[in-house]
Amino acid sequence: MNDELKWFKSSYSDSEGGACVEVATSPTTVHIRDSKLTNSPELTVPALAWSAFASAVQPGA
Repeated sequence: MNDELKWFKSSYSDSEGGACVEVATSPTTVHIRDSKLTNSPELTVPALAWSAFASAVQPGA
Protein backbone atom coordinates (compact mmCIF):
# COMPACT_ATOMS: atom_id res chain seq x y z
CA MET A 1 0.00 0.00 0.00
CA ASN A 2 1.23 3.48 -0.80
CA ASP A 3 0.88 5.91 2.13
CA GLU A 4 1.87 8.86 -0.08
CA LEU A 5 -1.33 8.69 -2.13
CA LYS A 6 -4.17 11.14 -1.54
CA TRP A 7 -7.36 9.14 -1.13
CA PHE A 8 -10.85 10.39 -2.05
CA LYS A 9 -13.98 8.78 -0.67
CA SER A 10 -16.90 8.15 -2.98
CA SER A 11 -19.66 10.74 -2.76
CA TYR A 12 -22.08 7.79 -2.58
CA SER A 13 -20.49 6.49 0.64
CA ASP A 14 -22.39 7.18 3.81
CA SER A 15 -21.62 7.15 7.51
CA GLU A 16 -23.64 3.97 8.06
CA GLY A 17 -20.79 1.69 6.98
CA GLY A 18 -22.36 0.68 3.69
CA ALA A 19 -20.60 0.38 0.38
CA CYS A 20 -17.61 2.68 0.82
CA VAL A 21 -15.00 3.08 -1.87
CA GLU A 22 -11.94 5.31 -1.98
CA VAL A 23 -9.72 6.03 -4.94
CA ALA A 24 -6.31 7.61 -5.30
CA THR A 25 -4.77 8.60 -8.60
CA SER A 26 -1.27 8.79 -9.93
CA PRO A 27 -0.27 9.72 -13.48
CA THR A 28 -0.60 6.16 -14.81
CA THR A 29 -2.55 4.22 -12.17
CA VAL A 30 -5.75 4.42 -10.16
CA HIS A 31 -5.78 2.76 -6.74
CA ILE A 32 -9.09 1.53 -5.29
CA ARG A 33 -9.77 0.33 -1.74
CA ASP A 34 -12.49 -0.19 0.84
CA SER A 35 -12.62 2.97 2.95
CA LYS A 36 -13.57 0.98 6.05
CA LEU A 37 -10.53 -1.31 5.70
CA THR A 38 -7.71 1.05 4.74
CA ASN A 39 -5.02 -1.53 5.52
CA SER A 40 -6.59 -4.12 3.23
CA PRO A 41 -5.22 -4.84 -0.26
CA GLU A 42 -5.77 -2.27 -3.00
CA LEU A 43 -6.98 -2.86 -6.51
CA THR A 44 -4.87 -0.99 -9.05
CA VAL A 45 -5.84 -0.39 -12.65
CA PRO A 46 -4.31 1.61 -15.49
CA ALA A 47 -5.63 5.19 -15.56
CA LEU A 48 -7.02 4.72 -19.08
CA ALA A 49 -8.97 1.64 -18.00
CA TRP A 50 -10.44 3.53 -15.01
CA SER A 51 -11.45 6.40 -17.29
CA ALA A 52 -13.19 4.01 -19.68
CA PHE A 53 -14.97 2.30 -16.75
CA ALA A 54 -16.11 5.61 -15.24
CA SER A 55 -17.42 6.80 -18.62
CA ALA A 56 -19.30 3.53 -19.18
CA VAL A 57 -21.12 3.59 -15.83
CA GLN A 58 -22.16 7.25 -15.91
CA PRO A 59 -25.92 7.72 -16.24
CA GLY A 60 -26.88 8.25 -19.85
CA ALA A 61 -23.66 6.77 -21.19
